[in-house]
Amino acid sequence: MKLMTTRRTILACAALVLFCTTAASFEQLVKTDYDRNIDFSRYKTYSWERVQAQNSIWVDRVKAAVDKDLASKGWTWVTSGGDVEIIALETTRHHETLETFYNGYGGDWRWRGFGDATVAVETYKVGTLVVDLFDGHTKMLIWRGSSSDTLSDKSDKNIKKLDKAVQKMFEHFPPGGKK
Repeated sequence: MKLMTTRRTILACAALVLFCTTAASFEQLVKTDYDRNIDFSRYKTYSWERVQAQNSIWVDRVKAAVDKDLASKGWTWVTSGGDVEIIALETTRHHETLETFYNGYGGDWRWRGFGDATVAVETYKVGTLVVDLFDGHTKMLIWRGSSSDTLSDKSDKNIKKLDKAVQKMFEHFPPGGKK
């Protein structure tokens, strides 16, 4: 009886570790980079050059999220000719992962095998947003932010993820002073 309880405890711990590992792998990944020679304090206005999304509904959502964060940084949107021009690209890819489930340890007390295993293919969608800022005069890339996250089948969740991703991207924006 004690052996059965030990096996169940081990299985429960293994399932918890698998769940935590899987959950961590779906966490939002945000990266930023910028030209270290640029004095970002000289930029005050921006304009949109292009927003490309697989679903045209998302064009205005991406613009709204970025506009909100740049406005909070004191930047002003102008219809054209801004100090900075923005291009945003959204893509969606399908990823697959293999999940292996064991039905127990198998055997009796003398043989400690792993028993039968079932492998399932888990397919999920990952959305990536890339936001590029270009100097409006030189057309040189000065800043890039990107975010990847697992997409939901629910639009409201995806909108919240978009807002969170853009907020994380611009969290330390603009980069401090002249470097």
